[in-house]
Amino acid sequence: MKIDFKYILAQKSIYIAALSACFIAVVAFAVLSFLITRDSRKNNEGFAKKTFFQKYETLEKEFRNIEEYQYLLRALIQKDGLKNYKEYSSVLNNMNRKGSLLPYSWYSYYDAASGKSVSNSTLSDVLTKKSENTRYTKIENNRSGHFRDFLTTRKDTTYWVSYDSLVLPRKNVLYYGSAVSLNDLHEYFSNIDKSLNNYAYVFTKEGICISHPEKKYLGRNIFDFTDIQLKDTLCSTTKAGYTEGIGVSEYLNLEVTRFVKPLKTDNFDGYAVVNHVNFLIDESVSNTKMYTVYIFLAALFLIVAVFILFHRAANMAYKEKEKIQSEKNLLLVENEKMHRVEALHQLQQLKNNINPHFLFNSLNALYMLIGINKDNAQRFTMNLSKIYRYLIVPPQENIVPVAQEIKFIQQYMELLKSRFDEELTFDLIIHNPKSLEKRIPYLSLQMLVENAIKHNIATIDHPLDILITVDDEGITVRNTWQPKTGEDVQGAKFGIDYLNQVYDFFKKNSVNISVDGEYFICILPLLE
Repeated sequence: MKIDFKYILAQKSIYIAALSACFIAVVAFAVLSFLITRDSRKNNEGFAKKTFFQKYETLEKEFRNIEEYQYLLRALIQKDGLKNYKEYSSVLNNMNRKGSLLPYSWYSYYDAASGKSVSNSTLSDVLTKKSENTRYTKIENNRSGHFRDFLTTRKDTTYWVSYDSLVLPRKNVLYYGSAVSLNDLHEYFSNIDKSLNNYAYVFTKEGICISHPEKKYLGRNIFDFTDIQLKDTLCSTTKAGYTEGIGVSEYLNLEVTRFVKPLKTDNFDGYAVVNHVNFLIDESVSNTKMYTVYIFLAALFLIVAVFILFHRAANMAYKEKEKIQSEKNLLLVENEKMHRVEALHQLQQLKNNINPHFLFNSLNALYMLIGINKDNAQRFTMNLSKIYRYLIVPPQENIVPVAQEIKFIQQYMELLKSRFDEELTFDLIIHNPKSLEKRIPYLSLQMLVENAIKHNIATIDHPLDILITVDDEGITVRNTWQPKTGEDVQGAKFGIDYLNQVYDFFKKNSVNISVDGEYFICILPLLE
């Protein structure tokens, strides 16, 4: 019996290679599982912080809106005194109802002689009628807004009331202010950011809860029903400006990551708390682990099956595929070269048109200037000869350093001043000197300045102002928008088409053109 040792050795080597591949796959997927789990938890923790900032910004925005409403009310009342305070209050409340705003205004006029009060809200009883049945909680406020605040409960609804007073002759007093239903505030915050896996509440620096998803906690001290401690409010001791910790939610009875950050406006001094549910993070990580195991088992099976059963066929298919891919890449490279050559040819044709275009416009301007002022015409001719040296040898790729174009446009503006004098003003601002090392299309600034002069009125009574600003990412050319009658301000087809084709060639954003009020603005992106 003849034994084919070469065949046996070949089979053994295949199995050894397969076992080696399995071992490597096990180690690789174990490491991958660890890395995915770590990165998933890190990403989820980052997501928790991101949603915290989003929720905090929403809270801060609404509190500032309430504060701006109070400032508006104060300005109106103190301006006219007793003249129109009823009308102001009525108009503001009507606007609030139509705009679905949270605060509404109220007033109470106390007549010292009669001892009677005229009011449009029962909330003012706290100020004018001292009753034992009246329940209210004073909110300390030392902020610059100078409004006084308190909480009062009427018919199972707690109101946050801010008020000010105007002392009048004969000891009469006008109380006025705004009130926000904490139930409405709760409903508002419950209906925004529903997709976020967190909830928020706000409390004053004394611990009085202003907003909370659970209505029964409104007006209560948060230190009585949460596990927040005073050290959690010491945000000034942290670099980030807020504290972060793990706690148990009084609302969901689940473990949460708690963020506490001061919430301060001119008329409010307190804290915002955002709780992010941790089980969502752990659930996401567990799903990632499970998916990783499934991928590992499937990949391991496929590796063994393919390696043993289709080793040779896969090897031949890989070589064939590699050959086809190589030929395909070669065709793509050749095709890219052809497109680049064609684009370069188009740019070269455009570049050949630039110098005659510039010279034609310059000679046309010289012709007009000769009939107006011969001395300026002579000076114009000398400057033109100096400037035209820049045009004799244009760059190969149609782009030049920003510093070179800035120097040229300064010379060009001196040329134009010979013609326009007081009819034209020019300013140059360089915010970032490093931008001068970058590049822009050849003669781009000259084309934009030329278009501004061509399409806009420039007289002594209505001078044409041109401002060039060099920033980090681009150059802004801004000129006053006073178009000539019957002309289109964006009709500079030659120059704009040229610039757009240059930027397209270098795969950069095109020129950005807009009209903002009294100015026509064109932004040129910078090229590296």
